[in-house]
Amino acid sequence: MSQLVLFAIDIFAVALLVFGLYFPRHRRRDLVVAYLGVNVGVLAVASALSASDVGAGLGLGLALFGVLSIIRLRSTELDQHEVAYYFSALALGILGALSTTSVWLSAGLMALIVAVMFVGDHRRLLRHYRHQILVLDSAVTDHTALVAQLEQLLNARVHNAIVQRLDMVNETTVVDVRYSVARRSTAAGTSKPARAGALR
Repeated sequence: MSQLVLFAIDIFAVALLVFGLYFPRHRRRDLVVAYLGVNVGVLAVASALSASDVGAGLGLGLALFGVLSIIRLRSTELDQHEVAYYFSALALGILGALSTTSVWLSAGLMALIVAVMFVGDHRRLLRHYRHQILVLDSAVTDHTALVAQLEQLLNARVHNAIVQRLDMVNETTVVDVRYSVARRSTAAGTSKPARAGALR
């Protein structure tokens, strides 16, 4: 009976994680299916292994290896927060399948995972910090001059600027920028033109 209660708590927790947190914030429908499938799949495999004579540790390890391989060998790009949702869905499935001495312990750990994702992925948490890849229409070799140009371009304080590619022939600079905007500032990167700036 306690195992069925854990199953129900897991389904509720992953539904809250996906439909209450992830989808309203990021609106990526394809990953909704992925998160639900990973959770239910791990829940089913771990439950079957815990009830059989096969070593649960070995079987669970193989299941985790398969899931991590899917994440690593993905065909579409995933951001770090989306990978975090993958691991959260996976962890919820494991907690829902493994038998513990207390149902409330597993339920509390599931609630902790959902709560951490709620806080960690909240829009108000570190909302002034941004990450952007810019293609500048000039070849800048001096780091100090590059930072000054980026701060003027983005109207923000640059904390880190890593040059990914410097093309002296076509006079372009591809730079990975980590910066923070002023509290009253709105969208960054509008004061001067830059090519192919991809916000992440």
